[in-house]
Amino acid sequence: MKRLVVTGGAGFIGSNFVRRMVNRCPDYRITVLDVMTYAGNLENLAGLLDGEKVKFVKGDIRDREIVREVLRDADMVVNFAAESFVDRSILEPDGFITTDVLGAFVLLEAAKEFGLEKFLQVSTDEVYGSVEEGSSTELDAILPNSPYSASKAGGDLLARSYFVTYGVPVVMTRGSNTYGPYQHPEKLIPLFISNAVDDKPLPVYGDGGQVRDWLYVEDHCSAVDLVLHKGTPGEAYNVGGGCERTNMHVTSLILQYLEKPSSLIRYVTDRPGHDRRYSLNCDKLRGLGWDTTKQFEDGLKETVEWYLQNQDWWRKVKDSDSYREFNRTWYSDRK
Repeated sequence: MKRLVVTGGAGFIGSNFVRRMVNRCPDYRITVLDVMTYAGNLENLAGLLDGEKVKFVKGDIRDREIVREVLRDADMVVNFAAESFVDRSILEPDGFITTDVLGAFVLLEAAKEFGLEKFLQVSTDEVYGSVEEGSSTELDAILPNSPYSASKAGGDLLARSYFVTYGVPVVMTRGSNTYGPYQHPEKLIPLFISNAVDDKPLPVYGDGGQVRDWLYVEDHCSAVDLVLHKGTPGEAYNVGGGCERTNMHVTSLILQYLEKPSSLIRYVTDRPGHDRRYSLNCDKLRGLGWDTTKQFEDGLKETVEWYLQNQDWWRKVKDSDSYREFNRTWYSDRK
């Protein structure tokens, strides 16, 4: 029996990962540690929290006492816990720095103290910065351009240092833009789906020509699973969908699938420091036997259908005070 701790397990990718591990590893005992910010939602774990096979602990990864208590008997930890929305990081960078850097430090300290078998730091392709041509490899320089990506880069560097200095068996994944069920509707795809359903404007930054490599959440989770079990300590692994699309292309597909007019598109002032393109070389991960299973157009159709069928879930989120306040603040100057 393995004892696995999943931090941020009530969030988007974390909850999908917990669901995967419950189905794939029935002998595992999983503890979800989540502070339950606006992005955490226990409904994401509906049907999983039985208190025995999967239990939930409300706690902050910056809290040393809670982290030590949760990791004391653990074998492995996967750190999904993070502030992860670039737009929010521009307005309110403080929480990103403390959660993504200090939180990673607190977890690494506990992993060192208790001799964990594996520590997986979940990161992002954004640490490489904008990629004008070609694709980023794991050996490329880290050049983050937003407070969010800088905070994730800081966590990555700390994780690497704990492997080199203390021998903590750290592995890292750097994932591309992920989409699918349970994603908070502040992010592009669920925001545009939910707005279009209600015939509200779809705010497209700049000319909409920004390129992202889209990765279906189940493929992202399968990669994290593989690296957790077969990744070499001290190494980072890129996780990309191989589906580079412009934001305008994604927007047009969403409107097409929902049979909504292009008049819903509203071009708004681009955000500061907006990276033009991300692209990942995933040969290293494929060398472990991983590959994607979902083409973008198919995954997007399934995602649109999920949000249509689960409107109660996202409407509650969009009706929250924190969601409404951020949107008022962020979009008020983007005319």
